[in-house]
Amino acid sequence: MAPRILLARHGQTEWSLSGKHTGRTDIPLLDEGRHGAKVLGERLHRAPWNGLPDVEVRTSPLLRAAETCEIAGFGDRAQNWDALMEWDYGAYEGLTPAEIHAHKPGWMIWRDGAPDGETLADVTARVDAVIEWARSADRDVLVFAHGHVLRSLGARWLGLGIGFGAHIRLDPTSLSVLGWAYGEPAVERWNDTGHLDAQR
Repeated sequence: MAPRILLARHGQTEWSLSGKHTGRTDIPLLDEGRHGAKVLGERLHRAPWNGLPDVEVRTSPLLRAAETCEIAGFGDRAQNWDALMEWDYGAYEGLTPAEIHAHKPGWMIWRDGAPDGETLADVTARVDAVIEWARSADRDVLVFAHGHVLRSLGARWLGLGIGFGAHIRLDPTSLSVLGWAYGEPAVERWNDTGHLDAQR
């Protein structure tokens, strides 16, 4: 079996709800986010996933991702990994796109990076390390992380620049799967929030 990456974005936080760029600020999940993590975990413990008994699990050490991993039922199998931390937004940490555009019209993280934070090259190096690890053995992996870093990972899995991440939205507590088709890297599932639908 060719290895796949299962991607779980963390649950809803106060900042993700308001659209603030949340990089390294370590804020907790909202009740909504904890509930989303619970139903995501329930989904992954039912068929066809059946608890993913052979999967290797890693999580961003930031609270919102680690808490999602724990509530979903994978905390005891997970290893923290700094490579999965969210983009360092530097001077734009905690700001909404509207606030940033007020003094930097036309700015886009996927093209311009973040002043006093990470460049596109920095993030590319981190997610490439995650992909190298994922492809290093004959087993699937499950990662709990953040919106922009997971979108970057999706782009790089396909062999594209991380700027492609601008075109692939990712909602809180979504499930995505990166795998293979005809021997080429492919998206098997993206931004799947079906586990939340019954809860709405």
